[in-house]
Amino acid sequence: MPQGVATVVFDLGGVLVDWNPRYLYRRLFPGDEPALERFVALIMEGGWMLSMDAGVPMAEAVERLAALHPEHAAPVRAYLTRWREMYNGAFPETVALLERLHAQGVPLYALTNWSAETFPAMRPHYPFLERFRGIVVSGEEGLVKPDPRLYRVLLERHGLDARRTLFIDDSPANVAAAAALGFVTHHHRSAEALAARLAGLGLL
Repeated sequence: MPQGVATVVFDLGGVLVDWNPRYLYRRLFPGDEPALERFVALIMEGGWMLSMDAGVPMAEAVERLAALHPEHAAPVRAYLTRWREMYNGAFPETVALLERLHAQGVPLYALTNWSAETFPAMRPHYPFLERFRGIVVSGEEGLVKPDPRLYRVLLERHGLDARRTLFIDDSPANVAAAAALGFVTHHHRSAEALAARLAGLGLL
């Protein structure tokens, strides 16, 4: 039987990377929070963004949604041309925990739902990504969390034992999928709670 958690896997967006489409769309729906939220619901529900994270070309996905919702064609197309405005740096408290784990020699990996078109462009903006021994990007694999096949790519490619691996994600569905595969899990909501979880596992 496993002796304890030895490896940590981080999600990126929402855990280490501060990404939110509202950063862009508040500029396009100024002063109208209800309209903003209706639009964000449109692009976040139904799997549209996940389709790009799974490898569908962004231009193709954008034109498909614009055709379905011509009344929102302009903000939909802004997703393709202004996607960098959805990023607001990193979460420093969580990055600090990552750095502490790295300093202690804990093997670190990342499993992220991220478009293969945008990840290479953003990677240089996040130097802490170099701390990971491996990063599995959904758009490069044609699979997205919570599909268990994507988790298995991580496990098999890097020779990891799920039972000795802590998986951290801000999505309950993604956490549940990892738990079903035998991972030790943590639903990320704050750096403070994560620090307590890591300490409880003897990692900090």
